[in-house]
Amino acid sequence: MEWFTAPDYWLSRLVFQRALAVVYLVAFLTAALQFRPLIGERGMLPVPRFVARVPFRRAPSLFQLRYSDRLFALCAWAGCAVSAALVAGLDSLLPLWGAMLLWLVPWVLYLSVVNVGQAWYSFGWESLLLETGFVAVFLGNDEVAPPVVVLFLLRWLLFRVEFGAGLIKLRGDECWRKLTCLDHHHETQPMPGPLSWFFHRLPRPLHRVEVAANHVTQLVVPFLLFAPQPVATAAAVLMIVTQLWLVLSGNFSWLNWVTIVLALSAVRFPADPPPVSAAPLWYEAVVLAVSVLLLFLSHRPVRNMISRRQVMNRSFDPLHLVNTYGAFGSVGQVRHEVVIEGTADEAGRPDADWREYEFRGKPGDPRRWPRQFAPYHLRLDWLMWFAALSPSYAGAWFGVLVERLLENDRATLKLLRSSPFPADAPPRFVRARLFRYRYTTWRELRETGACWERTYVREYLPPTRLTGAPDGS
Repeated sequence: MEWFTAPDYWLSRLVFQRALAVVYLVAFLTAALQFRPLIGERGMLPVPRFVARVPFRRAPSLFQLRYSDRLFALCAWAGCAVSAALVAGLDSLLPLWGAMLLWLVPWVLYLSVVNVGQAWYSFGWESLLLETGFVAVFLGNDEVAPPVVVLFLLRWLLFRVEFGAGLIKLRGDECWRKLTCLDHHHETQPMPGPLSWFFHRLPRPLHRVEVAANHVTQLVVPFLLFAPQPVATAAAVLMIVTQLWLVLSGNFSWLNWVTIVLALSAVRFPADPPPVSAAPLWYEAVVLAVSVLLLFLSHRPVRNMISRRQVMNRSFDPLHLVNTYGAFGSVGQVRHEVVIEGTADEAGRPDADWREYEFRGKPGDPRRWPRQFAPYHLRLDWLMWFAALSPSYAGAWFGVLVERLLENDRATLKLLRSSPFPADAPPRFVRARLFRYRYTTWRELRETGACWERTYVREYLPPTRLTGAPDGS
């Protein structure tokens, strides 16, 4: 079938596949380095406890069959190895069926991680990576030209990501309709980056232009993805530029990068296609069958997008094949942060020496400038932002975090930037306090060198000690 393939997109496929493999590599590296204190056997939300109460059909995962920290580490590092091999182009050296199986491996491994990750893996970009990764399995390799229907599915996914995000904004906080959300967003976003302070201090009229441009990019430009070339390429490039602007303005894990990867699949690079064989019949049958399935499943996110009660970042099936996306339907105007402190003194003493734990990414010391971590994902730091919004977001894990700090648990402390206590002398008490943070002005920055100013709000968790700890400990 001559219509089945699009030879002119061979370089688009190559760039897309290598870029997606890089994102996979970051995702598996994040899992390998952080899983023990988060979901390990002694984690804050242990996998064994989760799989004991959630059946396989609701959360299909290799770890439903058996779990150990050693097995999880093996799977995570295997995912890193396969991703690195895909970055290096191993799939192009295999027969078509072998390349498809190779691309299926990271999808199965990461699905197994996400489906037991609980709150730590509840972000929209987890499903976005899985949905993108599943479609990528059927793109083929150098033996055949890229299938038209798979390229369409990638554009359809990109359309839903952008258009869904645009709709959730229009239906959400009125500041998006008034073009005022960026007066606050750069200051109150989950994890600011090194340039976020400067973005916040841009003139307010420019913020209005940014919001208006965002509406155009998310509500108008996505339809141009389905226009003839070079219009579709121009639309994809505009989306890429917008996503790079977001990369500069904050730390959003790999959300922006997966979106950029999807947009690259719609760009037709000016390069002559190499000669390839006709697609085998079995390949055409598999691709068409999967495409029909995914298009059929798409009715659920479409119904969600047109609904007045649109929800964002939801999976409609346990395999995360087709999902709905969207972010920041509401934008907070005040930033709160939970500051965790410990002391080796008696907690009730007025002169007790309370020392602050520093996190890697979330604001803490007002003089410490934010760093760039994305696309790497600091999961604890992100959930600490939610914990500051409401203690209910942290009810399942915050108490365990405090317990691990009281134990000077080595794995947990590795999630932090620094601990104020030596390894052989854990704190006697740990407490948490809520502060309001705001960006300093230009004048305050020059005078104090601090990018944040913080004000105490209230107690978040009273001084706590390990149960049964001796009074003289």
